[in-house]
Amino acid sequence: MSDKTIRSNTEVVLIGAGIMSATLGLILKELQPDLKIEIYERLDVAAAESSDAWNNAGTGHSAFCELNYTPEKNGSIDPKKAISIAESFEVSRQFWSYLVQQNKIGSPDNFIKSVPHMSFVWGEKNVDYLKKRFDALQKNPIFKEMVFSTDFAQLKEWMPLVMEGRDATDKFAATSMAIGTDVNFGELTRSMFNYLGKLDGVTIHFNHEVKKLKQREDKSWRIKITDLATGQTRKVYTKFVFIGAGGGSLPLLEKANVAEGKGFGGFPVSGQWLKCTNPEVILQHQAKVYGKASVGAPPMSVPHIDTRMINGERALLFGPFAGFSTRFLKNGSYMDLPLSIKTDNIMPMLAAGYHNIPLTKYLIEQVRQSPKDRMNALREYLPNAKSKDWKLERAGQRVQVIKKDEKEGGILEFGTEVINTDDGTLAVLLGASPGASTAVSIMVGLIGKCFKDKVKTPEWDEKFKAMIPSYGQTLNDKPELLSEIRKNTAATLKLNN
Repeated sequence: MSDKTIRSNTEVVLIGAGIMSATLGLILKELQPDLKIEIYERLDVAAAESSDAWNNAGTGHSAFCELNYTPEKNGSIDPKKAISIAESFEVSRQFWSYLVQQNKIGSPDNFIKSVPHMSFVWGEKNVDYLKKRFDALQKNPIFKEMVFSTDFAQLKEWMPLVMEGRDATDKFAATSMAIGTDVNFGELTRSMFNYLGKLDGVTIHFNHEVKKLKQREDKSWRIKITDLATGQTRKVYTKFVFIGAGGGSLPLLEKANVAEGKGFGGFPVSGQWLKCTNPEVILQHQAKVYGKASVGAPPMSVPHIDTRMINGERALLFGPFAGFSTRFLKNGSYMDLPLSIKTDNIMPMLAAGYHNIPLTKYLIEQVRQSPKDRMNALREYLPNAKSKDWKLERAGQRVQVIKKDEKEGGILEFGTEVINTDDGTLAVLLGASPGASTAVSIMVGLIGKCFKDKVKTPEWDEKFKAMIPSYGQTLNDKPELLSEIRKNTAATLKLNN
């Protein structure tokens, strides 16, 4: 162990080795190949928290099947959020296709597979809702391929395991999007970092924890970092900092002590899966089937019976079951939540808690669930499920965003939030779903805010269009462009078109 502090100067520091930092780092190096980037990760590998395959849904959140993205208001369905998320996922597919075509990442077989996306409901009221949702979405080109059915035989063909043991005279409905995908974001992230680490001007440091961030008078940042393996201290001086550390982002934002970060708090939600251990059962299901969430449930807790491809093997998961922990990361500390409470965010946090009593009630119920309760929840989706075929697995940890609100005092946000300083030298990503799937759109937007002068140049504009052919355009109002892009990305990523 050495007491000597290591000092370095760089242009960009990325904190956290997840899908967000990988995406931002790669885009920036494509835009400016001579850019110097340093990446710091507290754990010893990339993508070990929210980006890991077992720690997220892997749905490739495209809003094809997630009912929480199409809320019903006054009897009508609002499709705006679903359309926005679907557009963002098309942007991600374009960027991944570019990386594959340019041999910057390995075979797409390692991280993306075709898996139909379905929504499934029962009962007259829910069937009516799903039909209204289908009508609202299917008239949009981006959802044109969606199919709706109440026919028992058709539903049994789509998802035999789900329909097995049900009464054909009951009311059921489902929608299906055959072009859905399963994405292993952990594998994708590690592949991206593997490429990044080979580029000139990029250094990746694992087992390094950021302790302090301070902005200097010239607007640059001084970051104090500890090597967890040796205890050695490092001071890094940089022009731009991105904090993409999942649940660890909020404490780091508080350490940065910037005006734009005041009033933000976090509410941690943990998760668990039921994982199928019977290969015969796993092979009988080939879809991602999403249902309706319980009252008060956060979006990440929408129940789904989920075909996954992890490490080349097919898996079957059900859940997630939500829980409460004061940790902000799966590998975090129980003191994370208490230490995050500051004078500027305590009122928004209390107000958000008051206005989200149903969520608190829901989490208490989830924490108190017995193995029998969880199997009963599974049997709503797989009526013939046997306890011996399933085991409980710990899933990821998410931190929902709490922020000031003039009307409510404080509100709980179920989504992702990018905070950047007015001078564009610091950007922080807070929140959860649909995060990973929309990472490319989020990072393109971030670059637009933090690198304003360069984004306007013809050189960067041309490079953006090479990476993302639809850059600067929307796809839902351009059916021919959407069709062409889907065809091209499906061919490159080896997917069903």
